[in-house]
Amino acid sequence: MRHLLALCVALLLAGCAGKEPLYQEQGYVFGTLVEVSVYGEDDARARAAVAEVLHEFQRLHEMLHAWKPSELSRLNAAFAQGQSLAVSPELAAMMADAAQLSARSQGLFNPSIGGLVQLWGFHADEFKPVEPAQQQIAQWLAANPQMSDLVFSTPNPPQPSLVRGAAFSSPDKVRPGGVAVFSRNRAVQLDLGGYAKGYALDRAAALLHRQGIRNALVNIGGNIIALGRHGDRAWRVGIQHPRNSGALATLELRDGEAIGTSGDYQRYFMLQGKRYCHLIDPRTGYPVQGVQAVTVLTHGAQAGVRSDVVSKPLFIAGVQGWRAEADRMGVAEAMLVDGAGRIHLTGSLQNRLEFTDKKIIKQVE
Repeated sequence: MRHLLALCVALLLAGCAGKEPLYQEQGYVFGTLVEVSVYGEDDARARAAVAEVLHEFQRLHEMLHAWKPSELSRLNAAFAQGQSLAVSPELAAMMADAAQLSARSQGLFNPSIGGLVQLWGFHADEFKPVEPAQQQIAQWLAANPQMSDLVFSTPNPPQPSLVRGAAFSSPDKVRPGGVAVFSRNRAVQLDLGGYAKGYALDRAAALLHRQGIRNALVNIGGNIIALGRHGDRAWRVGIQHPRNSGALATLELRDGEAIGTSGDYQRYFMLQGKRYCHLIDPRTGYPVQGVQAVTVLTHGAQAGVRSDVVSKPLFIAGVQGWRAEADRMGVAEAMLVDGAGRIHLTGSLQNRLEFTDKKIIKQVE
């Protein structure tokens, strides 16, 4: 499995390390390679800051795992039984936020279709090349799970706290600090894989800021957020080519910006010469065809979350609908690589990218 951007970023930074005060540490969490780089701090201070970030990533991984024992999997089991379950205010806030983003995407971003993702075999570390029966897919489509099926015991679940982590306040009385969640639809099975990495990026940025770290780069399998600068220049990162090794393009990430890519080349299997990826169209129940990758650049509040979430509905919308979906989701800098490898991108992102192959044909939209 190739990890989007991770190797590109490592290569881009390697030449800059030398004697510069650049501390880097890698880990493996969320099923992908994670790298945190801190510039301009002594090793001891940088090591302590990075250790806290990696510990936080592991905590979130254990909370949000969709098919191994976790707080999220226990909630899914309760939904399947038609029962409610008290969850941490943090998880409740993440679900409420994801529900709002799902509504904004008109359901193309739909974390409630975890059952379909599992049906296609993607709730596993290795994927078997098996296509589900049409009848099974039709049953899931008929059930029509939506994030709007969720009911919270408090009408206004707390918003995610990016500084204090799990320290939320809530008037709910189910248990101290708990929020009871119920689904009106037993078919709802949550998979926050399209949200969690972005949320973790925002958490990492907040933790680093809290420790006084001003210049850092956090990369979770190709979802990247930048803090400050790399010395006298901006952080430069690469966008993985969806079919070849190495970078398709590079760009400079400014302070507070995040970049995220959804591709058909990370979690997929081949069957009779056809590629089936983990990005499933909730309207059809089938993996998306005709798109190799979508990249978005975000900034401002929740830059990490939006870099992770927004690429999904654009990918699902496809060549015909991605631009309208970008407008709907409020993202001006976006790029789509179609099934034939042609590049479609917004003018504002084109101005930021440096393509490795100058002969690449681009279509600005």
